[in-house]
Amino acid sequence: MTAPKPIAGLSQLSANYDALLCDVWGVIHNGRESFPEPCAALARYRAERGPVILISNSPRPHGPVIDQLDGLGVPREAWSHIVTSGDATRVLLAERAPGPAWKIGPDRDDALYEGLGVAFSDLADARFISVTGPYDDETDEPADYRDRFIACVARDLELICANPDIVVQRGDKLIYCGGALAQLYESLGGRVTMAGKPFAAIYELSLAKAAEALGHPVDPARVLCIGDGLPTDIRGANARGLDVLFVASGIHGAETIGPDGLNAPAVADLVHQAGLNANYAIADLVW
Repeated sequence: MTAPKPIAGLSQLSANYDALLCDVWGVIHNGRESFPEPCAALARYRAERGPVILISNSPRPHGPVIDQLDGLGVPREAWSHIVTSGDATRVLLAERAPGPAWKIGPDRDDALYEGLGVAFSDLADARFISVTGPYDDETDEPADYRDRFIACVARDLELICANPDIVVQRGDKLIYCGGALAQLYESLGGRVTMAGKPFAAIYELSLAKAAEALGHPVDPARVLCIGDGLPTDIRGANARGLDVLFVASGIHGAETIGPDGLNAPAVADLVHQAGLNANYAIADLVW
């Protein structure tokens, strides 16, 4: 397994790739503010080289995510299309309508269900479980759901998870996501289905958007995935045979960023221990 090659900026790689599939949370914003240099790097790549497809494990469809990015100050010049886990998950939910579903997640994620004909019920009457995240991601922990999940596993209820992320960074705090609940449910013996990163469905949608922007089929060897999450961004790209640029300052930053910036040996060790591959590594995404 080859160690990731440290690079100083995206400009070193841009000529080798016709399209980028770039993670959102942790790479271009932290949930509270956008990062100017990564946004500028993506905008320059898009202007000079090719399309930038933002590929997000947000449990919402891409429309509300566009509104969120606008609100955080992410310039629209920095991306060509956005594909979310919510987009991919809507296909799964439509196949299971009308349910009913036991819905877990905050009200802000309700756009996921619009127009699908999915009904909702309490746990006792549910035919499946739909998770976008904890009810309150500021205070809830996965263990808070254990007893209810044990009851669901006993009934063999399938859990559809719209966000495979385990944690994301909001400001300077790590918060639990839907993937943490799905992980617990699976550990209890439950059936879990997901469509976001690292699973195939979201990559198929993203590559189709890249081909649409290019006006011709995309060569997978000329697609670069950019992300900070080993179990999602890096694992998903590896499964598709796509090249990867690992952004070390995201959720793994405490382990991979030192006083002088990128700690290349720590990155190599982290990626290797996870049984994954990254072609390149950078502290923060810059041009």
